[in-house]
Amino acid sequence: MAAATKGDTVLIDYTVQTADGRIVGKTEDNQPVAVKIGEAQIFPEVEAALDGMEVGSEQTVTVSSDNAFGPRREEMLIEIPREQLPAETAPEPGMTLAAQQQDGSTVNLTITAVGDETVTADANHPLAGEDLNFALKLVDIQAAA
Repeated sequence: MAAATKGDTVLIDYTVQTADGRIVGKTEDNQPVAVKIGEAQIFPEVEAALDGMEVGSEQTVTVSSDNAFGPRREEMLIEIPREQLPAETAPEPGMTLAAQQQDGSTVNLTITAVGDETVTADANHPLAGEDLNFALKLVDIQAAA
């Protein structure tokens, strides 16, 4: 049976869990995901595991937080004056906001605390600081042309 190699497009099913077992992503209810090996479309550790796998084989890979979404950074917690928030919605912990940065790009913020005059928001990626465990299954290989 042929093994996947650099340049091949592979179809994979996966489940991603945090170190404490919380599922944060999976393809189970959807179609398998196509990944072209060697194109940096997925974390390098996952791509390396796919290289050499055969159809039907399964593998588990851990991606450290430093190689995934980075460490949680306290400086990414910001205080926002309540008057800068839309008046039509009362802020609550867990609510997400989109904010425009000085360079014009958008960053997503998650409200973590609500005070009388300010709201604390977290600009860290929700998975920052988390090691991620990928359970992979190779479904199909589309050989490079």
